[in-house]
Amino acid sequence: MMRAAAWWDGTLRTDLSVAQVAEALRSPDAQVWIDLTDPTAEALGELTETLYLHPLVVEDIVERNQRAKVEVSEHYAHLVMFAFRLDGELTESEIDFVLGDRFLLTSHLAEWDPDRSHELRGGLGPILSRGADLLLWALVDDLVDSYFPLFDQIDEEIDRLEDLIVARPNSGTIERIFDLKRQLMTIRRATSPQREIFNQLTNRELPFVKAPHILYFRDVYDHLIRLTDELDSFRDRLTGALDAYLSAVNNNLSEIMKRLTAVTVVVAGVGALAGIFGMSEAGAAFLGAEAPGFWLVTLAIVGASAAAAFFLRRIRWL
Repeated sequence: MMRAAAWWDGTLRTDLSVAQVAEALRSPDAQVWIDLTDPTAEALGELTETLYLHPLVVEDIVERNQRAKVEVSEHYAHLVMFAFRLDGELTESEIDFVLGDRFLLTSHLAEWDPDRSHELRGGLGPILSRGADLLLWALVDDLVDSYFPLFDQIDEEIDRLEDLIVARPNSGTIERIFDLKRQLMTIRRATSPQREIFNQLTNRELPFVKAPHILYFRDVYDHLIRLTDELDSFRDRLTGALDAYLSAVNNNLSEIMKRLTAVTVVVAGVGALAGIFGMSEAGAAFLGAEAPGFWLVTLAIVGASAAAAFFLRRIRWL
């Protein structure tokens, strides 16, 4: 689905056709935004001549298998960024931005809605009238800001895991730790190149961003640096949580071995006495029905067991 709008002759015009987009771009004062939702190669083909899109750029937009990047050509810069959603599992959605001198093309799946940008709540006209590059800033600023609630979710999940490890770790704990580590790696693969993208923007390496607007992109760059720092913090905390989990498991195993050893000590004493008096002729005579030895041995067994149990209790092995 395509929708297009233009700030043209001092007026915001919406629902433009491809022909009207081409006409607007021939006007030196027009600023155009074309938004595509899950476009096909055929739909993009209609814009190829108008926007001078290279076939490889069209292929990248349609296939949606790119990493975060920025590529600059004579007529435009192609930026690839990602939106994320954490709903049990982490899902990522590629978003393509093609910024020209007086136009911005956005391509995305339905999961991302550019109209939700807080900068556009006051209307598209005030932003688009100042340039397509400022509209790009409004969209990517909102996109990067959407990472913060996601990071809050991850932070809360790590807190919950840390509390669980202290209270009662189980086999599901380590599975969740590794799930979170994989999710953080996915986010890092996207955010690290995005930081480089905005480093280039703030260093005036893109000819389609006006000098007065570079400061806006520097703010996005600062947000990405902060997000990267938080990712490093999450990684360190998960590493610490994993170490704490393994330590807790080892401690539990040590406690089990101590208790088994204690039981062995008690049983060994009983077995030794029973073996001595039950496996020899002298012992059999001593334990005969007419002899008092049976009760003496029984008392010795009970006494030895009680003494061993008392000692092990004192040293907290039982």
